[in-house]
Amino acid sequence: MKNSLHLEMYRRMVRIRRFEAAAVDLLAKGELAGGLHTTPGQEGAIVGACVALREDDYMVGTHRSHGHPIGKGASLRGLMAELMARSTGVNRGKGGSMHLADFSVGSLGETSIVGSGLPIATGAALGAQMKGTDRVSLCFFGDGASSEGTFHESLNIAAIWKLPVVYFCENNLYAISTPARETVSVEHIAARAAGYDMPGHVVDGQDVLEVYEVVKSAVDRARSGGGPSLVEAKTYRFEEHAIGLNHLSYREHAEVEQWRKRDPIALFRDRLLDEGVISRGDLDKAEEDVGAEIGDAIEFARSSPDPDPAEAFDHVYATTLETGA
Repeated sequence: MKNSLHLEMYRRMVRIRRFEAAAVDLLAKGELAGGLHTTPGQEGAIVGACVALREDDYMVGTHRSHGHPIGKGASLRGLMAELMARSTGVNRGKGGSMHLADFSVGSLGETSIVGSGLPIATGAALGAQMKGTDRVSLCFFGDGASSEGTFHESLNIAAIWKLPVVYFCENNLYAISTPARETVSVEHIAARAAGYDMPGHVVDGQDVLEVYEVVKSAVDRARSGGGPSLVEAKTYRFEEHAIGLNHLSYREHAEVEQWRKRDPIALFRDRLLDEGVISRGDLDKAEEDVGAEIGDAIEFARSSPDPDPAEAFDHVYATTLETGA
């Protein structure tokens, strides 16, 4: 069981990295439109947190959104088709890169509005509590969102009502180009948990197993009625805020290279091999399988039809009304 879980963690981390590399290539070829906010460097934090959940648990991501549904177990076909604006996409080609959702695996979606996922995840947890289920809600957000009003409002009400939610901060040290040290009043965002009388934990986001253990404990606590927790993963994005964004001189080259030496995928692979947990052949096979998955997802998307323009007003809160002259 332990070996299979570790192999699945590795597979999902590689899946995220390869999926995004393929998306960047498609963007360069003109087969995708818009910007891409990628996650290389943050796969350990994402997968460690998501694997701690059950498939029917809820998850809410951020604008840097490809990794979250993949980490939760979503099919690559629907995600790639969504990026390519095809009708077979998880949101029928209308959501795009920053608005992915896949309810079949509990992925409630992401939006480009910083901090907007916090009340959504909190509401999902409230719904689970009101229905008497034991489902847990996991909410991803960044260091910048921790200073939004939605962060404090969500944590406050979750603490009061003991909601089954885990707030997970991917602290990659920068909000676009602004260092967190210049905008956050505390050294560790997890310290803000004390203001809401909930546990706060700081973890190494480059260590997928450490992330998993801490989040699993928080999930178990939430599921048993213990209430919310705040987990902060110290991590780093290797690339720019968004692909295609002009390079901004806000990070020292040495800093980026130092973090690249702590690539969560490479670290995990080396650890598995050093400890003899999984063979090199099995890891190579997992990578090969992921490569095939990516190729299949691209071909599926390319062969899928564009959305019917008549569907433009489907699945919205309100539609236009025909009125007489």
